[in-house]
Amino acid sequence: MHELSVCYALMQQVEQLAVEHQALGVAKITVQIGALSGIEAELLNSAFSIAQAGTIAAQAELLLETIPITVRCQSCGAESEVTLNCLLCKTCGDWQTRLISGNELLLKQIEFITAADA
Repeated sequence: MHELSVCYALMQQVEQLAVEHQALGVAKITVQIGALSGIEAELLNSAFSIAQAGTIAAQAELLLETIPITVRCQSCGAESEVTLNCLLCKTCGDWQTRLISGNELLLKQIEFITAADA
């Protein structure tokens, strides 16, 4: 389960940003996951509770957003949202496409708890 190591890396990043912003804690963390990222959302959610223990984000809520798989056709130039097992252009049906999105794992947003909130 590599999702646990991903969560530990995420916590390091969150803790570093919390220090930079002089946060007292973290309320929410939003992560975007592409269908081709190799990350299972359910496993990431389970691993998060382990990785957040004892950190500044110990009470934080994890919000997961899915990034759709999008390709650009090299024949007609159209951009299409496609499915996991069918990366064909939706406009012309060509198989010569280039991945635009869907393989990302992004830390989108952190909601900090600051002295002003306390």
